[in-house]
Amino acid sequence: MELKLTYNRRQTSQVRVGNIFLGSDFPIRIQTMANTSTNDIDASVDQARRCIEAGTELLRFTTQGMREVESLREIHSQVLTAVPLVADVHFQADVADAAAQVVEAVRINPGNYIDPARKFKHIDYTDSKYSDELKRLEERFVRLLDICREHETAIRLGVNHGSLSDRIMSHYGDTPDGMVESVMEFLRVAVKHRFDNIVISIKASNTRIMVETVRLLVKQMNHEHMAFPLHLGVTEAGEGEDGRIKSAVGIGALLADGIGDTIRVSLSEAPENEIPVARDLVDYFADEDSTRYDGSIAVKVINDIDGTTEIHYSSEEEDWELFQLQAAAECGRLLWDYKATDLKLINPNFSENKLNFLSKDILQAARVRIYKTEYISCPGCGRTLFNLEETIRKVKAATSHLTGLKIAVMGCIVNGPGEMADADYGYVGAGRDRISLYRGKECILKNIPQEEAVEQLLALIEADKK
Repeated sequence: MELKLTYNRRQTSQVRVGNIFLGSDFPIRIQTMANTSTNDIDASVDQARRCIEAGTELLRFTTQGMREVESLREIHSQVLTAVPLVADVHFQADVADAAAQVVEAVRINPGNYIDPARKFKHIDYTDSKYSDELKRLEERFVRLLDICREHETAIRLGVNHGSLSDRIMSHYGDTPDGMVESVMEFLRVAVKHRFDNIVISIKASNTRIMVETVRLLVKQMNHEHMAFPLHLGVTEAGEGEDGRIKSAVGIGALLADGIGDTIRVSLSEAPENEIPVARDLVDYFADEDSTRYDGSIAVKVINDIDGTTEIHYSSEEEDWELFQLQAAAECGRLLWDYKATDLKLINPNFSENKLNFLSKDILQAARVRIYKTEYISCPGCGRTLFNLEETIRKVKAATSHLTGLKIAVMGCIVNGPGEMADADYGYVGAGRDRISLYRGKECILKNIPQEEAVEQLLALIEADKK
């Protein structure tokens, strides 16, 4: 069976973020997020300039409090004409109000905008009590909408699988339906009050959940006659080849659907490293002169007599890194949509052994098969409480032999325990150079010194094995 590969952009509403537009017929925009302390203005400006030189079109900074808002004001003054800045706010609605008066966009998380930090507790809601919570949401959110309207500031509603509120979790469970409803509650308020300068992101570290949830969100928006632009990304994708392949699997599946108006490849590396990867993905799906359209790619779906399905993907791409991204971007969705259990990659420019390893990496990134230890690691930001890249290297060196385990390395508590619900063990920043270790959602060791944390993690895993 031959598949004809097509690409048609989904038409969305037009959103203005500073001096750029996204959605509608505008190009897919590339963005990243600084990992410096926002209060270190010199370092933040230097990093911003590197990201701008690399080609980012939007740049986000963590904004924990009012001090960060003032720092962001100074950073903004130094990179004003280059790219729009986005303030990333969690837990403090008043900080979002202030930041919206300083930069071109503010990101809020529906999971913690009015709801307190989640405690993973089930709460029983009557219909009346739940309705009261929605009224409280509307009353508070309208204040931000009015400020953004006055200052022509865009809003990004950023839902993360790892930070759904206890309210949503109690009512909908840890499900794509719950993630979609988390953002729809806010969108209904925005539509009611005629505010449409909104971009949505809805992310997970599990690529299957990420793609399923975004597809479901698009259907729900269509059902409610909404067409807000979407930002795509696989959160906590990791670093190196694994992080790039995992990101391409999730983002590529949706770009191939015609979904997505802006993307970020979230790597546990310097943010400027993310931008060329994002550019390659965007160009692959948007450029009609690319190999996606010139006939040098062939895809077959092989149905075996035993009922199994295998995807065969052939390409003549000569650049190994581009081939990795393109194969991952195409094959993830095919594996899911055809319920395939195996993948064969064909390319005359690379050895069969190399192709076999890549096929396994794609199968693992798509959560079809697990061949090796999987690492769920955040990209880092101004909230990160330790040297993330160095720590990931240490954790990998100590645990890479543990086939089949999922281990999370998280810079702070914002998404930590939630994203780690999908991991067997977690290593989370708890304070400056202090670490808490988790088994699933359960915190086992709190605030231990960083220099002891990897050894303690190994001891915990070994004890559980016994």
